[in-house]
Amino acid sequence: MATQVKPTPQTRQTAEPDSSTELRHLSRYLVRNLGMLNAAFGDLPLSPVQAHTLFELGKQPLTIKELACKLSIDKSNASRAIKHLVDKNLAHSQIHPRDNRCLVVQLTPAGKKLLVKLDTQQNQLFQEILAQLTSAQTSQIEEALMLYNQAVHNAKQQSGCQIRQATAQDDAAIAKVIRDVSAEYGLTADKGYGVADPTLDCLSQIYSQAGANYWIIELEGRILGGAGIAPLANNDGICELQKMYFMPEIRGKGLATRLALMALDFARKTGYQNCYLETTAVLNEAVKLYEKLGFVHLSAPLGNTGHDACEIPMLLELNQ
Repeated sequence: MATQVKPTPQTRQTAEPDSSTELRHLSRYLVRNLGMLNAAFGDLPLSPVQAHTLFELGKQPLTIKELACKLSIDKSNASRAIKHLVDKNLAHSQIHPRDNRCLVVQLTPAGKKLLVKLDTQQNQLFQEILAQLTSAQTSQIEEALMLYNQAVHNAKQQSGCQIRQATAQDDAAIAKVIRDVSAEYGLTADKGYGVADPTLDCLSQIYSQAGANYWIIELEGRILGGAGIAPLANNDGICELQKMYFMPEIRGKGLATRLALMALDFARKTGYQNCYLETTAVLNEAVKLYEKLGFVHLSAPLGNTGHDACEIPMLLELNQ
């Protein structure tokens, strides 16, 4: 008997409000406690932006555009920071050796000397901070901050992308995405892959059933990816993560992880205990993503999905 579960009216697309609020508070307090709002960086005659500029120029000479990119600031702000350093004889600029239309900036001997003081000051500050923590706690913070930093980076990369539930008007576009990506990887219909499904051109209807949903990614009016959740026939409490495809334009931005997390969150709230999927070794990056999300490999497929060519069945316990 097929699983009967009630669909959730709305699906969370971001972190829960309470979690977002707490993380915002922690981020603000961290910035404040590290003195990033002060006019001067510690006891040195540098603003926080100037200090970060000094750090980056200490690694290699940079153009204003390159500095702005590294510091995630606009070019005018980067230009002002460089001007202050040049005025203080901490940096100097010269014509770029390969492009006479722009300047490249590097530290002067005085700038390198001040950088040593800055490094010493910051090392002492962080040694005092880490003295409050065990080695295990320090490792936990490092790992958490790396995850947080990656999430911030991905969110910026995803700017302009809209994730929403698919409608009947999206059917033709998402079917084309699935066909194009399948062709790119050689997942042809005659080999028994999902692209052969007779329902490919009416996905919104298929995913309107109880316990199912399909989301698409839209960028500048173009549908460029999607993924769905549906009950796994004859397997109570198990759903299947289905038809997860992305066009090249939106790959490498963390959208696959984001969409998978949304789908799994929907599955939990809908009442499923496990999530199943079938994939193939050709989609190596997808396999790595599923493993990272906690899916484990099965020795044999569950049910009869009709996708015989997908030789890698995987399962995730949703309430672990």
